[in-house]
Amino acid sequence: MTAAHRPLRVAVIGGGPGGLYAAALLKRLDPAREVTVWERNAPDDTFGFGVVLSDETLGGIEHADPVVHAALKNEFVRWDDIDIVHRGVRQTSGGHGFAALGRRRLLQILHERCRSLGVELRFHAEAPHPARLMKTYDLVIAADGVHSTAREAYAEVFRPSVEEHRCRYIWLGADFAFDAFRFEIAETEHGVMQLHGYPYSRPTPGHQPATKPAAPADQGASTVIVEMREEVWQAAGFAELDTAESIERCAKIFADALGGRPLRSNNSTWTTFRTVVNARWSHGNLVLLGDAAHTAHFSIGSGTKLAVEDALALAACLEEHSSPVDALVAYEEERRPVVASTQRAARASLEWFENLRLHLDQPARQFAFNLLTRSRRVTHDNLRLRDARFTESVEREFGCPPGTPPMFTPFRLRGLTLRNRVVVSPMDMYSAVDGVPGDFHLVHLGARALGGAGLVMTEMVCVSAEGRITPGCAGLYTGRQAEAWRRITDFVHAQAPGTAIGVQLGHSGRKGSTRLMWEGMDEPLEEGNWPLMAASPIPYKPGSQTPRELSRAQLTDVREQFASAACRAARSGFDLLELHCAHGYLLSGFLSPLTNRRTDAYGGTLARRLRFPLEVFDAVRAVWPEERPMTVRISATDWAEGGTTAEEAVEIARAFAAHGADAIDVSTGQVVAEERPQYGRSYQTPYADRIRHETGVPVIAVGAISSWDDVNSLILAGRTDLCALARPHLYDPHWTLHAAAEQGYSGPGVAWPAPYRAGSRRPQTGRTDAPKPRLAFSS
Repeated sequence: MTAAHRPLRVAVIGGGPGGLYAAALLKRLDPAREVTVWERNAPDDTFGFGVVLSDETLGGIEHADPVVHAALKNEFVRWDDIDIVHRGVRQTSGGHGFAALGRRRLLQILHERCRSLGVELRFHAEAPHPARLMKTYDLVIAADGVHSTAREAYAEVFRPSVEEHRCRYIWLGADFAFDAFRFEIAETEHGVMQLHGYPYSRPTPGHQPATKPAAPADQGASTVIVEMREEVWQAAGFAELDTAESIERCAKIFADALGGRPLRSNNSTWTTFRTVVNARWSHGNLVLLGDAAHTAHFSIGSGTKLAVEDALALAACLEEHSSPVDALVAYEEERRPVVASTQRAARASLEWFENLRLHLDQPARQFAFNLLTRSRRVTHDNLRLRDARFTESVEREFGCPPGTPPMFTPFRLRGLTLRNRVVVSPMDMYSAVDGVPGDFHLVHLGARALGGAGLVMTEMVCVSAEGRITPGCAGLYTGRQAEAWRRITDFVHAQAPGTAIGVQLGHSGRKGSTRLMWEGMDEPLEEGNWPLMAASPIPYKPGSQTPRELSRAQLTDVREQFASAACRAARSGFDLLELHCAHGYLLSGFLSPLTNRRTDAYGGTLARRLRFPLEVFDAVRAVWPEERPMTVRISATDWAEGGTTAEEAVEIARAFAAHGADAIDVSTGQVVAEERPQYGRSYQTPYADRIRHETGVPVIAVGAISSWDDVNSLILAGRTDLCALARPHLYDPHWTLHAAAEQGYSGPGVAWPAPYRAGSRRPQTGRTDAPKPRLAFSS
């Protein structure tokens, strides 16, 4: 940025780590700048105890300000182990590499650095209104935390979304140093509670940490967070206790972890975590930083890290761009994807702890593995690199033969044993003629069967011509269609022995009579429409055809269509049948309260909404061969207000299981056009996890599972039994074979077709190990 455009007067609202570090960086980059920080509290006032920073963040600090980095390096407590204590058993996993220091000491270092650079620090001082600062300063940085007054002053611009979560927690301190990052689970008469603890101050040399009493001056210090769901907090009586009484109660509950020592407060209070997201991060010359812009749950230790990284990025963008406005746009563009990824991981972590009770009965090592991989940032392969011994012990307990990744262990459904846990998810191809699958389907499904998956699923196969989504959808309502499917199953069984092939039966309901996907997904046909039917006469979206509400006689006809299609599927040689009750198609339309407005026996309560899908399931199960398994795909949430809830999804799964479903294929959404999904890696898996643990029925997880590492992680953690992948199999028909090759696995869990065996090792590539420079010269 040229001197003419460089912000010379900078106001920082908030004296936390992010605001202070931004002030120091901007002053260091241009000593002529006038930088002022307003902080309403005293210099030594701080909330919480220790903070955790990653090596990546420290590297950025080292490059930007070696003075601050050197001061931090001298203070950091480093440790590698994580201890997980549950039901009296401690599991330890190493190689994790944490670094922490006291929050007060961090602020002191930043105060000293700011003063040495000439930053003006105003304590006990409320910042002027942002509008006033924006007029008198070139740049205003709002680093005033989760309750940012600057953000609220322009809420119509920033459009903040603040989501409050289900757990109460309190930040406390302990006057000794844990010898590892510690998670401890307490199962009380009121419900499950958890402790998160980590050291941030070293014991004096020679001190034996954590488990043996010593003189208080020798013991260092640790952060301790106690957390529990709101209903547990209420039942335990914490709402009636003052802070001192709460702290004493927490110390008693976790006396083993604390070695009988007390806990202490530092402005501590019970609170609920709030996830903050803003539509925009800047307004004119006002910019949000740290918790004012975004928050991420403390269980992944990213609050201070994100704020410091924001400061680094903001300073860099101000240096690199020719105007402050361009710099603020670049800052947001750079940081938003990083923050969004962190927030997704944080949400996965906090929801895991919110639903901790689901996992309490897992074997000790699997429970520990599940906890360690909860955010999806630590994976099976990553954990193997960190601590191979621990990971191998989890695999042995799970039942993996030596050298066998979890994904290549077999799984049995009724009379069918799948040789591995990979499923080619149903994917509509829209390439049939009059419902008849042709050469395209043979090649498409045959290639994926040759590719090594344990189970290959067809697209949704429609039970009637009127039940098609598009004119290109395949069916099983004629003998000619059944013969064409038989050609495909025969190929799979003959050429890919050991691979099972399943059929998904469904009816489009109100989402039918539409164009091929690449011509306009869910858009009505321009001509050749057929009439639609649904639970209720509600069009899918504006411009869609309004379906007719099914009468009792039509319900009977549809049920018989499903049964007849199932008979044809059995004769066609399919190994497994899945009933499609998801994605807003006909049966799904009965399950969701957003699409079922009936007033008869098939609408209203969940039990009534379930009635017709269960009748169809029973009719199909009655004609489907007893030894062959049946699964049901459901949408576990509609991603829309007033729709199917996660609790109802559990009851839906439980009902189908009671009627004989062998597994539940857990998808989400696509029920209403106004849905707002929370996309992200493996984003639907928590719904499968919950159904699996609350009902005991096997589940198939699906949705943005893209790597073999994800599959191994989900299977070994016990969050699912099978993983269904769609797009990865479009990208690579031999995805499973390649997953085996990349992991160095050869065994009964996967088989290379004889003509392909020469390709079972990754092809050689050009050299990438060119000699490194031997000498470096300074300018």
